[in-house]
Amino acid sequence: MTHSGKKVCFMTGASGLLGGEIALSLAGEGYTIFFTWNTSEEKAAQTLEKIRWISPESRMIRCDVSKPAEISSAFAAFQEQFDRLDLLIASASNFFSTPLPYVTEKQWDCLVDTNLKGTFFTMQEAVRIMQKQSFVSRIISLTDISANLVWRNFAPYTVSKAGIQHLTKVFAKTFAPHILVNSIAPGTITLHPDKELQPIEDTINSIPLKRPGDPLDIIRAIIFLLESDYITGQVITVDGGRLLQ
Repeated sequence: MTHSGKKVCFMTGASGLLGGEIALSLAGEGYTIFFTWNTSEEKAAQTLEKIRWISPESRMIRCDVSKPAEISSAFAAFQEQFDRLDLLIASASNFFSTPLPYVTEKQWDCLVDTNLKGTFFTMQEAVRIMQKQSFVSRIISLTDISANLVWRNFAPYTVSKAGIQHLTKVFAKTFAPHILVNSIAPGTITLHPDKELQPIEDTINSIPLKRPGDPLDIIRAIIFLLESDYITGQVITVDGGRLLQ
């Protein structure tokens, strides 16, 4: 078990493009990273290799967050290796279109079980560790501005993100003052250099700042919450003003 005194972050969803950037930045902020991956071991291994250049003690583990038993196993493995938990970043998520009225139970479960149920049980496992610590710890969930918009073809997804935002407030109130719980809701974020995958012009025009966001915009919001001792139960929207309607 590691007793270095170095801050430790448990993170879900770090093998994705945005998640990987967040994990790498947190390593640069002095955190040891323990992250989960599910479907892409190759991407996860590439992310871990980058992180270990900065934080050699960082680890990864396979975990399907839609299954609470796997979440429990991941946290058990985490506790075998680390004696503290300073930060949870809950960012594991599924996203795909589900037009009404043709949503199947399988589609619903795939989105809601991963996004909402997975986040809930991940947060619950984290607070069980954090409650026993004498220092202030933090939970930050990654949601989406769609929680506050009406996207007709994404009902299960948007409901799952709205649910996470409510859970953020419940956990914040329940576990104050020793655990600060907040959420970050990104708008349109450019993650891929391929021009064909860039946001369409109509989307850009709907953003008052007239540009998509960058992973650095999300990372700056996370760093802000890590440096703040008097913010809990909040959803910080990072969307270039898109919700201003």
